[in-house]
Amino acid sequence: MYEKLKENTELWDLFTRKEEYNLTFSDQYNRFPYYLSSHRSIFEPSVSKFLFENGLRPQYPDEKKFAVCLTHDIDIIQPSRLYSVSEATRAFVKGNLTDAIKISFSRVNKKLNPYWNFKEIIELEAKYDAKSSFYFLTLESGESDYSYNIEDIKDELSNISDNGWELGLHGGNESYNNLEDIKKKKQKLEKVLGKKVIGYRNHYLRFKVPNTWELLSKAGFKYDSTFGYADCAGFRNGMCHPFKPFNVNTGQQIDILEIPLTIMDCTLFEDYMQLDFKKALEFVKNLIDTVEQYNGVITILWHNTYMQGENLKFYEKILEYCSKKNAWITSGEEICNLVS
Repeated sequence: MYEKLKENTELWDLFTRKEEYNLTFSDQYNRFPYYLSSHRSIFEPSVSKFLFENGLRPQYPDEKKFAVCLTHDIDIIQPSRLYSVSEATRAFVKGNLTDAIKISFSRVNKKLNPYWNFKEIIELEAKYDAKSSFYFLTLESGESDYSYNIEDIKDELSNISDNGWELGLHGGNESYNNLEDIKKKKQKLEKVLGKKVIGYRNHYLRFKVPNTWELLSKAGFKYDSTFGYADCAGFRNGMCHPFKPFNVNTGQQIDILEIPLTIMDCTLFEDYMQLDFKKALEFVKNLIDTVEQYNGVITILWHNTYMQGENLKFYEKILEYCSKKNAWITSGEEICNLVS
C-alpha cells in the first residue's frame, strides 16, 4: 500500500498528515483542527478511493460490504448538580412533573440517572445485531475532568464485557503526549477488568502526529480510534479504512492500527457544525453511503450523555439506516482482530 501511495505525492502527504508535523498554531486543547488544514475535501476519502481503484477490497464477515465501528466515550456517569437543577426546572415548566421528580433524584438513585445507561445502550444496539466499544476514563481524584472512580463501577464494567461489548481506555487530558501516563492509566483499567485492554481513544480527541501513535504502540495498544477532527466530521487523512500509520521522520511504519474517527455526536450539532437534526441525518447518511462505496469502515462516537431525547432517537436512526444497508456493525476490537 505504501509504495503505491508514494507514487502520488499529494495523496502521500495527505495520508501521512505531513502538514501536522511542525505545527505553528493549534486550538485551545492543543489540537490541530480542520479549520487550519489545507486539505478542504474532507468529505471525500480520496486516499481510500485511490487504494480502492488500485485493488483494495477488504473482506467482512457474512459477505458484508462495509463496516460501522460504534464507540462511546464515557466522560461522565453522574449528572452535575447544575444539570439536575436545570433539567428538572425545564421539565417542571413543561408540565412533566414525573420527569422533574426523577431528574431531581438522579444524583442519589442510579436507576433515575440518565447517564447510567450502559444496559440500555447494549439493548438498543443488540436490537440491530450490533456491538460497540466503551472507552472509560481512569483519572485520579484531583485530575482535570475527574468525575468517577473506575474501581467503583467494576460490576458495571463486568456486565458490559460479559455481554460481548468492548472495554477500552479513554486516555486523560495529557495522556496523548505522555507515555508514563498512558501506561499508568492502562494498567489501572486492566487491574479492574482483570484482562488486557487493546483499544484507545484520548479525551477531547487530543492527538499529536506522529507522536501519539508511537506512544500508544510502546504502551502495548493494538489500535487507536482518536484520529479525527472535533470541529468537522469526515476523513482527516483521506482514509475510510483502518491503516497502520507511517512516521515520516523515521521512515518506518508504526506498529499500531488506526481506526479513524469519522463522526462525533457534538461535532454535528451546536458545538461545531451547527446542523439541525434533519440536515445532520442527511449528512450522516451521505458519509455512510460514501464509506459503503469504497468497502470501508465508518467510525461513530456517541457519548452516553447523548443517549437521551432527540439525540438518542438520532442515534437509533443511524443504527436503523446501517442495518438496512446490511453493514457489519461492531466494535473496534472486532475490527482490529479482523484486520490484524
